[in-house]
Amino acid sequence: MAGLKRRVPLHSLRYFISMVGLFSKPGLLPWYARNPPGWSQLFLGTVCKGDFTRVIATKCQKGQKSQKKPSHLGPLDGSWQERLADVVTPLWRLSYEEQLKPVINGYRNKSTFSVNRGPDGNPKTVGFYLGTWRDGNVVCVQSNHLKNIPEKHSQVAQYYEVFLRQSPLEPCLVFHEGGYWRELTVRTNSQGHTMAIITFHPQKLSQEELHVQKEIVKEFFIRGPGAACGLTSLYFQESTMTRCSHQQSPYQLLFGEPYIFEELLSLKIRISPDAFFQINTAGAEMLYRTVGELTGVNSDTILLDICCGTGVIGLSLAQHTSRVLGIELLEQAVEDARWTAAFNGITNSEFHTGQAEKILPGLLKSKEDGQSIVAVVNPARAGLHYKVIQAIRNFRAIHTLVFVSCKLHGESTRNVIELCCPPDPAKKLLGEPFVLQQAVPVDLFPHTPHCELVLLFTR
Repeated sequence: MAGLKRRVPLHSLRYFISMVGLFSKPGLLPWYARNPPGWSQLFLGTVCKGDFTRVIATKCQKGQKSQKKPSHLGPLDGSWQERLADVVTPLWRLSYEEQLKPVINGYRNKSTFSVNRGPDGNPKTVGFYLGTWRDGNVVCVQSNHLKNIPEKHSQVAQYYEVFLRQSPLEPCLVFHEGGYWRELTVRTNSQGHTMAIITFHPQKLSQEELHVQKEIVKEFFIRGPGAACGLTSLYFQESTMTRCSHQQSPYQLLFGEPYIFEELLSLKIRISPDAFFQINTAGAEMLYRTVGELTGVNSDTILLDICCGTGVIGLSLAQHTSRVLGIELLEQAVEDARWTAAFNGITNSEFHTGQAEKILPGLLKSKEDGQSIVAVVNPARAGLHYKVIQAIRNFRAIHTLVFVSCKLHGESTRNVIELCCPPDPAKKLLGEPFVLQQAVPVDLFPHTPHCELVLLFTR
């Protein structure tokens, strides 16, 4: 099973631990006077046993060495394959003995491949970037050797490269310099179904010309060489921006099934092309079980699932709660959540589309009936909007908060400070502060220094 709870969190926890030590000084946090265990003690005691400081220091040194950026891009730095592996999976040379028989290779269910110049100068190379745009040394390296990429994803990427190299149209390397073909996203499920999404810059092509290109790429993957990939669906998105949602530029289904379906926690989950779903399916199951254990919900509890994606966390706990309320920015993901609820016979859930900072205050106000609320937040790397923190802090019915962080430093640290600091009228943080009770790292990203950290707060 992938996604085991790590006995030792990786080096990205070090910054968080240092901040914990800072905020635990007398007078900086309201619970200090009540003499509960300090943050550092709580955190270290939760995530591992033994000499944590020594082990994490060793891990940090190894992680830093493996992630050291080359000062230049040249043949003296090793092969292109080794250097790309050092960037994408910097722990690939290390053993994985700390986990018990996990699935550590090919675990990604979603991969996004770029198109740019390869080491040989060919602009129609499909892979991952090395270098920086600022330094002008970006190169695209084929990624079929990476341990975390499934063979199926690499196969689709290789055939997309074959297609590009026989196409008369140039790739779009830089927006203002023209070109058409852009990145490729591949999604798979545990049944082996494969969805491919091709992003295309239309430039000034007419609708007739666009139709021709769609038919050509469709034919390539149905009856041409790309048929070897066995795609179950192929999408095409016309995009004039770096990233476009379905609302901004609709995903066009060229052939096959419109969705990917996954089995998780006894639920059948529907996943749209741009909906968020944890990239490690087996690891996601462990992550969501951990979240469920920490929420402590019961039949009298309302579960508030903020940044809910396809709604898996809330729906997996629906039978143990009185009601599930989900909030998600992407409309397609909300439609997936509603479908999943209906298909699995879950009737005590409702999902709302929009920005959490705009929906949450009104939603909480409408539920102010004295019923206990447990909140789960699973934000993107940018963390929670300040108004979301305000709404959570100021709504006294929320007594338990489970925070799932994929990036421990930066905005997540700011969120923790705002949740736990003393009441501050100037910042409109009027409610009682939360207290950090547990921190549980769950590894969804073998061979990399990243992990999900589940934080339990109560008040």
